Amino acid sequence: MCGRYYTDRNMRAETEKLVHHLKWSTETKRTGDILPSRPAAVLRGGENGLVAEEMLWGFPRFEGNGLIINARAETALERRTFRESVRRRRCVIPARGFYEWNAVREKFSYERRGGAVLFMAGFYQMYQGRNRFVILTTEANASVRDVHDRMPLVLEPEELESWVLDDLAAEGILRRVPALLRVHADYEQMSLFE
Repeated sequence: MCGRYYTDRNMRAETEKLVHHLKWSTETKRTGDILPSRPAAVLRGGENGLVAEEMLWGFPRFEGNGLIINARAETALERRTFRESVRRRRCVIPARGFYEWNAVREKFSYERRGGAVLFMAGFYQMYQGRNRFVILTTEANASVRDVHDRMPLVLEPEELESWVLDDLAAEGILRRVPALLRVHADYEQMSLFE
């Protein structure tokens, strides 16, 4: 699961170096923690490649309360709520990293090794005149598994355009295991025997 992620000022320039001809349709200045229901920069398909725009995080639930913020990559194409969005409206959510909490509510942050931008696979849909996105999750790899059993479907930089623009490549990406990430605990474990 991914319930919160974070961004910083340097991500836009780093993303522009990786994505040729990236067009920013809005000036997104939000940095820091991104929570569900909040706006964030998202990359989606445009006429000549990828474009960036601000979208809200989460699909409204049909019952009217709460948001759907994640979808399982393994079953997203089977779920009526997600199927058409995954087929036709895929997107990439750039982040510096994301957070997970273990069973005793200790917080861990995950980033790409080397500090590069972390790109999460997602999809979007229009609700009440505004595009909203959901982050795809997959079974946790070894870097996350000790804390949580799910993690975002993290894309490699060379997969960004394929994920968004190439339907056949996207189906394969839905089934892959993300690269290992660097983990940092927001607490310090103390030892009795130092």
